[in-house]
Amino acid sequence: QVQVVESGGGLVQPGGSLRLSCTASGSIFGAATVGWYRQAPEKQRELVAVINSGDFANYGDTLKGRFTISRDNDKNTVYLQMNSLKPEDTAVYYCNLRVGTDVDVWGQGTLVTVSS
Repeated sequence: QVQVVESGGGLVQPGGSLRLSCTASGSIFGAATVGWYRQAPEKQRELVAVINSGDFANYGDTLKGRFTISRDNDKNTVYLQMNSLKPEDTAVYYCNLRVGTDVDVWGQGTLVTVSS
């Protein structure tokens, strides 16, 4: 069974950077579309960025330019580099891995807090 685990969250000051990692188990990672989503308190979960098996990336509105998604298939890992962080980026960040319609897996989330 495929599982994903997020890491890299924490407390950062406004203007700082963090890199989140999403590492998957199993042998299907190379064929997977992997996305980062976030959910702030009392708000709906929203797309941050997604990358497909061909390395094509798409970003949520207003985030491209500050956030960069990338993948390392040898490590079964997708990264989310977050720069110029703002207090409104505070949220739980979730990783989602999908392969066709058969596999749709979510991680437990990692908390990012942007505060001085």
